[in-house]
Amino acid sequence: MAKALVIVESPAKAKTISAYLGSDYVVESSVGHIRDLPANASEVPTAYKNEPWSRMGIDIDNDFKPLYVVNSKKKDRITALKKALRDATELYLATDEDREGEAIAWHLLEVLNPRVPVRRMVFHEITRSAIEAAVASPRELDRRLVDAQEARRLLDRLYGYEVSPVLWKKVMPKLSAGRVQSVATRIVVERERERMAFTSAVWWSITGDFTPPAGATDAGQNFPARLVELDGKKLVTGKSFGSDGKLEQKDALWLDENTAQGLVGELTAAAYEVTSRESKPYRRRPAPAFITSTFQQEAARKLGMSAAVAMRAAQSLYEQGYISYMRTDSTTLSDSALKATREAVSTHFNAAMLPDSPRVYKSKSANAQEAHEAIRPAGEQFKHPSEVAKKVQASEAKVYDLIWKRTLASQMTDCVGETVQLRLRGTTKSKQVADFAASGTVITELGFREVYTEGSDTRDSQDTAATEDSAKEDIATDDTERRLPALQAGDSVDCLSILPEGHETKPPARYTEASLVKRLEELGVGRPSTYAAIMGTIVDRGYVWKKGSALVPSFTAFSVVNLLERHFPKMVDYDFTAEMESDLDQIAAGAEETIPWLRRFYFGHDDDIGLKAKVSTRLADIDARAINTIPLGKATDGTEVSVRVGQYGPYLSDGERSSSLAPDVMPDELDVDKALELLAMPSNGQVLGKDPVTGGDVVARNGRFGPYVELTPVDDAAAGDDTKNDVVDTGDDDDGND
Repeated sequence: MAKALVIVESPAKAKTISAYLGSDYVVESSVGHIRDLPANASEVPTAYKNEPWSRMGIDIDNDFKPLYVVNSKKKDRITALKKALRDATELYLATDEDREGEAIAWHLLEVLNPRVPVRRMVFHEITRSAIEAAVASPRELDRRLVDAQEARRLLDRLYGYEVSPVLWKKVMPKLSAGRVQSVATRIVVERERERMAFTSAVWWSITGDFTPPAGATDAGQNFPARLVELDGKKLVTGKSFGSDGKLEQKDALWLDENTAQGLVGELTAAAYEVTSRESKPYRRRPAPAFITSTFQQEAARKLGMSAAVAMRAAQSLYEQGYISYMRTDSTTLSDSALKATREAVSTHFNAAMLPDSPRVYKSKSANAQEAHEAIRPAGEQFKHPSEVAKKVQASEAKVYDLIWKRTLASQMTDCVGETVQLRLRGTTKSKQVADFAASGTVITELGFREVYTEGSDTRDSQDTAATEDSAKEDIATDDTERRLPALQAGDSVDCLSILPEGHETKPPARYTEASLVKRLEELGVGRPSTYAAIMGTIVDRGYVWKKGSALVPSFTAFSVVNLLERHFPKMVDYDFTAEMESDLDQIAAGAEETIPWLRRFYFGHDDDIGLKAKVSTRLADIDARAINTIPLGKATDGTEVSVRVGQYGPYLSDGERSSSLAPDVMPDELDVDKALELLAMPSNGQVLGKDPVTGGDVVARNGRFGPYVELTPVDDAAAGDDTKNDVVDTGDDDDGND
């Protein structure tokens, strides 16, 4: 008996949906995209090989007509789909509901050329009710979404194929440029430049331990307070310094070690009283349910997962029917999801923790699109994490638990309490007036914090924070509370001890995957479905490598960014890149047309000469030596010391000498002194001593992959054997300078 054919992207998704649809349907998978622009010359069909545009795969002079080719690995799959279609009564294209899914459905339609009725089947979660509803209410293929996705694909191909060859000629072969990856690389490089320019400064603070006097109501309840003013002058803190490490608050009193230590005795002996007490109500609303970017950030902070790993786990949970679609920038929850969320809170926690009415969140994205609901547990009744954990992999169970908690917390009551600020004043024997400040928060109702607390990039990053003070956490991200005694203005307090402490300002923290995703989202660069791929691309291309969770740019990335900033500034301009995303949204909405838009981008309009002309006219102006030179500073004799990027990688140079650099050298740790030390190492190595066993010289050398130690052979006759060179490569250490 003839049956309806349903095509989805993945076998796992097909298996889950098939169980819901029953025997009247055949469910097959396309296993992702079935065709794309040619990846290389070998994929170009014979009929097009002589066409000048075939390398790019886009006939630019024919309204940017794309040359789509079937992936060689998908030919058997297409044959199987065509065979299944021959016996089908109708075809349901059930790919994902975002732009990419719409484009996959369109490509299937183009390749399969069905002669039966075609219906577009969309759903936000893979549950029985959602699948049955999708079958009952299909829609037409949305060509506007297809146009937007096709425009994105063609734009990215034009960008990459025009700009990448410039990098090959001016930096080194096999590099790539991309509309979003180049911007992401620039963000990471800019942060490293800030770290390289950073000047560390040392400042001292003074903290006192105080207590109400004997006989007072709260006697014995000690509390810390920090010296904030001395004789009416505010003290320097971490916030007094700019991102470059230089003091910005010029009128503040900068304590050094001697001054701080000298104040200890006088401040300890002073008599103190409370000069003011201010209390304010504290209230914190829960964060909305996850969108793709916030999910990736929290998975990194709380679970230590990269964006790619987190998305793979979420994809699997979605395909198994445990969560809703995971590529979305909408914070909306459907009515049925809101009902399920509130029921889960009542069941597993307390109905009193529910607000009177469901919370409604507005998306931060001005052009929120992709799927139309936040990431949440699937179904009209949410499965408890303990139930799901029995059926999925450990990593997937952790992701489900995170999504479940975040969703429930988003619909719970506020965290409320009171914050208190105390000011204390004492006068020393030398008549110096010292003002101390203490703060505390008392939480009276945990509310959503009973379930979930949003993470922090500052606290969870494995790198350093911008300043000492920037490590302070909002009470909403810190489960500890400090309760201050019930002191009032005029009350006296006893000083138990005074402790001076030295601090060193720290450079701005390197980006992690979580904070880079957050920054891209803030700038409006890229889309939720692209973030994981961007993270992978900049690492795979060698532009960024990881130290712990921190993203460290390579010197090659510096050269690439130098070239793009100086000669193609618009191509890596944050606003311009974000505007392109908005333009794609306009195409999806039907307010913009693909071909005219691509024509303006490539050929230019008005005063903008367009990408093609920019590449052809500016290539000759690019000074390869200049863009491949990263200055480190001047030696004492005025000689410029720099890192240069050559065909075989980065190396140090002072104009006369050169020395290879290990690929994992931290750019901000390579100063002039360190560079001169490496340059001074003899080209034939430095003899460290004799090997007591063989009698050969132990020589330190600096090679392409960093410093290493070599045992040189002794004369065969003297050695009496065929001793060979033994090489111990230590170039993979963090600093690359062992």
